[in-house]
Amino acid sequence: MSIDRAVLVFAGFMILLSLLLTYFVHPGFVWFTAFIGVNMIQSAFTGFCPAATIFRKLGLRSGTAF
Repeated sequence: MSIDRAVLVFAGFMILLSLLLTYFVHPGFVWFTAFIGVNMIQSAFTGFCPAATIFRKLGLRSGTAF
């Protein structure tokens, strides 16, 4: 699995997790969803993604974006 796909899987998982937390635990977790979205947008413009850095250190192969 490449870093690009791992980042997409991780982002999707985190969004679903934050939505579940918002629904079942507390409505304030919607800010966690917003944080994930903002991080994805800044990553698209800057090319810096903390998750990609972690996946790279874990040994995943590079993809097209990261």
